Amino acid sequence: MSDLIQTYGPAFLDGFKVTILSSVLALLFSLIIGTLMAIFQLSHNRWIRGFAKAYVEFFRNIPLLIIVMFFYVVLPLYWISFDGFQAGTIGLTIYTSAFIAETVRSGIQTVPKGQMEAGLSSGFTYSETMRYIVLPQAFKIVIPPLGNQFINLVKNSSILAIVAGLDLMYQGDLIASETFNTFDTYIIVGLFYLIITLPLSYLMVYLEKKWAVRS
Repeated sequence: MSDLIQTYGPAFLDGFKVTILSSVLALLFSLIIGTLMAIFQLSHNRWIRGFAKAYVEFFRNIPLLIIVMFFYVVLPLYWISFDGFQAGTIGLTIYTSAFIAETVRSGIQTVPKGQMEAGLSSGFTYSETMRYIVLPQAFKIVIPPLGNQFINLVKNSSILAIVAGLDLMYQGDLIASETFNTFDTYIIVGLFYLIITLPLSYLMVYLEKKWAVRS
């Protein structure tokens, strides 16, 4: 294994960097989109509410691979081309945002309705009340499931390997096919994923305990 790391270390690191970049971008944008969709699902406007519910139900119930291949294979035939990294990251963002939307929506609905009423009666607008009063409480409530979604996002980023996204799994596949040392190669790949997921898992536990004490 040491020989493998010494010879192919730069390739593993290149793939690791791509995986981190894709995961961070997808995490950021899926959190933004998912939060918006959660709020839209609770809107009094039936068109906005209907759109958000359709978005969530559609993308939650189709495989991630189909979404990624749509951007990588289908759209270039009619509109604009995406490389493997772009298609994989966009697909990962859309797919994860649907699950985050449901998680955040459940958190918002757990916050007592009196919080919204108190904010509105204090002169805040609906969006200000949601931003400054309701959402902070909702996020504290949904830290555990939200953390699971973030960890799943990192693991799902391996989908980039299928569309030549140059990620960690893609590099691992190339190295395994070149050396035929599949056992050591995928052990190393797994360890690299753990470098991301374990600290993220501990961070979520820390935040959950910290906010629980404050509450």
